[in-house]
Amino acid sequence: MVIRVVVADDQAVVRTAFAGLLGTQPDIEVVGEAEDGAAAVRIAAEHRPEVALLDIRMPGLNGIEAAREIIAASGGATRALMLTTFGLDEYVYDALTAGASGFLLKDATFPELLHAVRVVADGRALLSPDITGRLIAEFTRQRIAAPPARSVEGLTTREVEVLVLIARGLSNGDIADRLTITAHTVKTHINRLFAKMELRDRAQAVILAYELGLVVAGAGGSGADGIRAAGPDAGR
Repeated sequence: MVIRVVVADDQAVVRTAFAGLLGTQPDIEVVGEAEDGAAAVRIAAEHRPEVALLDIRMPGLNGIEAAREIIAASGGATRALMLTTFGLDEYVYDALTAGASGFLLKDATFPELLHAVRVVADGRALLSPDITGRLIAEFTRQRIAAPPARSVEGLTTREVEVLVLIARGLSNGDIADRLTITAHTVKTHINRLFAKMELRDRAQAVILAYELGLVVAGAGGSGADGIRAAGPDAGR
């Protein structure tokens, strides 16, 4: 399958560089370049790409708003991969709630760029500990003030455990090792968890875990080591 990608960034150098690198791959086709969010939305509506690579901050319609419109118009068929820098970390939570499937730093290497696009196109979420584990812990704690609309009442104890470990950035294999169960069983728990809580991907699962208070920021830590899991009854 050829992965169709639209690249949107108001910096021509960045936009052209990313598009040029992606265009060297036989399994990736850049269907359009956009200098702002509005243009990205138009191109995405015309070409229905598998991935929209969007700079978070752009003039006019920003990347987060563009992601929301593109995902909604495509019924989730187009996945949003956000371009960010450490200086713009405050936008990470907003991007996740808009439906973004992952994040990529603007100084990412060529292999990291290709990996990110392929992972997101495959329907998986790109949640590296460097970006999500540390940043979401910090910013969701600041932003989630109202009681959560959902609870874990319908989840089994094991499903809650799996949700917490997803939010801590563990892969299916890591979760299987941690809980001493098979990878197939982990996948079964995840499928049931996603169905019950109406989650699309791991990005939404991370948001849910933080909103419910199942995962909170640890004191003085960062990344996976700076996150501690609350008990199964937290957030009810």
